[in-house]
Amino acid sequence: MKTPHVALDLFPELPAPAVEKPKRAKRPVAALAPQPAVAVAQATLAQPLPAPLSAAVPGPVAVLPNDCEAMAQALEAQGDFRVLRRLKPTLVWPGSASGAVTRVVVLDTETTGLDQGKERIIELAMLRVDIDNATGLPVGAVRVYDELEDPGKPIPPEVVALTGIQDADVRGKALDGTRVAELLSGVDLVIAHNAGFDRPFVENRFAQFAGLHWACSFADIDWKAQGRGSAKLESLAQANGWFYDAHRAEMDCHALLAVLAQKLPEDSHTGLARLLQAAARPSYTLQATNAPFEAKDKLKARGYRWNAEQRVWHTRLKTDAELNAECEWLKENVYGQRRALVQIEKQDAQVRFSNRSGVVTHQQL
Repeated sequence: MKTPHVALDLFPELPAPAVEKPKRAKRPVAALAPQPAVAVAQATLAQPLPAPLSAAVPGPVAVLPNDCEAMAQALEAQGDFRVLRRLKPTLVWPGSASGAVTRVVVLDTETTGLDQGKERIIELAMLRVDIDNATGLPVGAVRVYDELEDPGKPIPPEVVALTGIQDADVRGKALDGTRVAELLSGVDLVIAHNAGFDRPFVENRFAQFAGLHWACSFADIDWKAQGRGSAKLESLAQANGWFYDAHRAEMDCHALLAVLAQKLPEDSHTGLARLLQAAARPSYTLQATNAPFEAKDKLKARGYRWNAEQRVWHTRLKTDAELNAECEWLKENVYGQRRALVQIEKQDAQVRFSNRSGVVTHQQL
């Protein structure tokens, strides 16, 4: 099935160049602010296209100011330019499911800080949509929820700078628990692009989230193996040719859904299909219990992380095969074939990325 085309905004229509105004006294060069890109583009629209660029445009060379898409295509045809287009939210995805569907919620939060025990949500956004299990594509209408909430304390300046959300915007506002519960009714899976951050925040606010299955588009997809230089959402969107106004919860959700609806670069599946698969199988947290100090560099290079509270190196594994292979690696490279007892925590999608524990066992190497 053909992947649905995500609707895109074109660059905003630019007015025709204004009649030249009387010249004003020049300010010192140091006082001049950089010209916005749009202003630069407007100033150059009336100029003839360079010969190589005009050759790539069939027909007349002149390009009207409102024909920005033609200009973008002409630039891209040169091979030396790449033009980003503004991402426009898709509220109705084309097509219909050929069989069973999975109902998902794509979720994002903005908060007063990182500490899930002390900080509060200031914005919660959710998109509910059905995913065709056969194709991994969204189908039908998207239900949108986006509301602000007063955290009961001033929003830190760095959060205001990042999100644009100010104290006056949230004053007296609260998330609607009835609407949240209605949107979550019948949902099979919640998807977030850092579920380990978002899940504890929303579970602290609404208990209903604790009973749902979760997947993480940051952790459950190996973006490096997919040829992406960064797993940040803005970078993933740019790799698909889009830009958007990031760090507002609803727009981040639309961007994430659009990214995951595309087929992965090194895969025959969409990102959504991969997340459905990840949610259907357990994952494991393996602790290298009592690992020798001299093995720390090997563990770090292998991707293990240090838990300072428990004083143990640990890693996350996605399949049984990965778990078995990692135990063999530990036995050979860390414990030097000596007997060792490691801890394994099995987590399914209902507890993964939460602050709750899965099923803990110990295995003799």
